Amino acid sequence: MEKYLPILRESPFFRDLTESEVLSVLHCIGAAVVKKEKGTWLLRAGDTTQVMGLILSGSVLVIQEDLWGNRNLLTRCGPGDFFGETYAAKPDTVLNVSVVSETDCEVMLLNVKRLLTTCTAACEHHRRLIRNLVCILADRILAFNEKITLLSKRTTKEKLLSYLTAESVRQGSAAFTIPYNRQELADYLCVERAAMSAELSKLQKQGLLETKRNHFVLHRVV
Repeated sequence: MEKYLPILRESPFFRDLTESEVLSVLHCIGAAVVKKEKGTWLLRAGDTTQVMGLILSGSVLVIQEDLWGNRNLLTRCGPGDFFGETYAAKPDTVLNVSVVSETDCEVMLLNVKRLLTTCTAACEHHRRLIRNLVCILADRILAFNEKITLLSKRTTKEKLLSYLTAESVRQGSAAFTIPYNRQELADYLCVERAAMSAELSKLQKQGLLETKRNHFVLHRVV
């Protein structure tokens, strides 16, 4: 596990823990590293889970699909990101999302049930880890609230402008790069790709933005 310490120390889950404490906790909660090939399902809707995943390398997509194959992209997770934590915190909950590897990846699986059961030593770093998990869950709730706000917009144009504005604020710049390609952005916004591309073209002609692939520059129109 030592070779993963650089990325683990950057994770909010292990905030305020020393390297020795991180290694101790990993043993305490039964951490395991798995390697997955591109296109592999890590979690499937309809299942339950007691583990959450921490991406060590590569990336995964968290998606929802209906019976007819229509896909709603919830988020992409890259190195240092988590998935499955909300479901693992309540292990009898049936997943309504799936997680699939976007690339070949390495994932550390962490047993949340063991985390939430205080160890016999009642160690302080174990308690800090629980506090960190609460912060991660709070961040996830805020992210879903933002997604709900975005999806409440009635038109493709409004959804695009809402998302791009939020990204500009989050990255602190009018020029920024988003983590999605065109199809993934359409899936994230729950709109048709062709309609979204048409709106982007209109917005560029109106001088509201410039875009090349997944890079955007927003402009204020006086």
